[in-house]
Amino acid sequence: MLFETMIAALCAAAPSMSDDAKLLAPPTAPLDSRIVKEKVTEQEPTTILGAIIQPLPAIHRVATSAAEVPCSEATWTAARGAIDLALTRLRATQDASGGWMVTKAAAGTDQPQPSSAASTAVTALALKAFAQAGALPATDPAAQKALTLIRQRVRGGDGFFSPDPSGGLGNYVASAVVSGLAAVDDPSDRPLIEEAVEWLTRAQWDQSEGVSPRMDWFGGSGYGKWGRPDLSNTQMMLDALHDAQVSADDPGVQRALVFLTRTQNLAATNPVAWVESGSQDGGFVYTPANGGESFASDAAGEGRYGEKMPAGTPRSLRSYGSMTYAGFKSLLYAGLTKDDPRVQAAFVWIRRHWTFAENPGLGQQGYYYFVHAMARALLASGQDQIMDNHDVIHSWRDELVAAIVARQRPDGSWINTASRWEEGDADLCTTYCVLALEEAIKPTTRAP
Repeated sequence: MLFETMIAALCAAAPSMSDDAKLLAPPTAPLDSRIVKEKVTEQEPTTILGAIIQPLPAIHRVATSAAEVPCSEATWTAARGAIDLALTRLRATQDASGGWMVTKAAAGTDQPQPSSAASTAVTALALKAFAQAGALPATDPAAQKALTLIRQRVRGGDGFFSPDPSGGLGNYVASAVVSGLAAVDDPSDRPLIEEAVEWLTRAQWDQSEGVSPRMDWFGGSGYGKWGRPDLSNTQMMLDALHDAQVSADDPGVQRALVFLTRTQNLAATNPVAWVESGSQDGGFVYTPANGGESFASDAAGEGRYGEKMPAGTPRSLRSYGSMTYAGFKSLLYAGLTKDDPRVQAAFVWIRRHWTFAENPGLGQQGYYYFVHAMARALLASGQDQIMDNHDVIHSWRDELVAAIVARQRPDGSWINTASRWEEGDADLCTTYCVLALEEAIKPTTRAP
């Protein structure tokens, strides 16, 4: 991607106006039977639409030299070396079918039954890791096998896109597949990408399921529409749309922005009880649906829903690292500028909780998911340095690469001793780390 093109996208994109009335129209169907209306909170949507700028375009290849990246030569060399070693490890652990995690079923949060389709998502993310490093299916056998498997798995018996026949992890799989195929950038996959993007936006909770824009489910995505939406799945969906170059003013993106706003601990734009009685620190929680949930609240002993807080204490929910970086990134992908109060508040939270030692609020739980979300968010911010709340300036690329490389095992892999969210699997953790390192060394400066 040329430097001039990237700067033009950031600084010279003409704002467009979204159609608020159409986006926030009343439901077009009866309320879906999977929604318990008594659990849903309602409020008027914050006035969030208007001028939208297009974010930094998706970059699908790492830099070919340190001169293209605002980091030290040593950092670029360390990142590239760690990526190459990790890809060698992934080649060695790839199943004969072309996938990773193929013998493991995995379940999303609160999902009744595990799904074997999780391996399709992990394989798609691994394919993205290979492609961004220049190991493309045309020349790399591991990438070719992965691509072939993905193409086979997402076609249903009727020939239409079907990311998970069981329905359990559909959004997770579809999002990963779009991102993986977009990174490969094979023109023959464009119809499949477009079909998957359409599937993702249809899978959002909106008026077509009887969900009013006043309801806390509106605009969000869940694992597979068997349960309530959450920020993790919504940010994955927005990652996919961004990687596929879907415009920020697309209705699906702007519906998601309604949900994002309701997930943030910021009373000025999200005046609900759990926010107004809490820290209002600008960070994000797991979901606002059904009154809200936070894994950080659970980790603090207050219960995932804040239900274990001391008697007489107004219920609130705690922000945490992985969701705040996911939310911050998603606000930028949705076209908000750095001057928007939601973006500013999220960035204040990031400055206050600057660390690569843990996933703030959760310790080591979800650490590798966290560093991947962090890397994407910081690249999307367009900032090369971050000043923390103690006025210390951090070159985030240098620090991120050093932190990740320090955890790499001699065989090229990473694994989390806190195994929650499948991070006890080395292939998944290794894929997260390669993707994070690649974000750190994508080209953003002009070579001399």
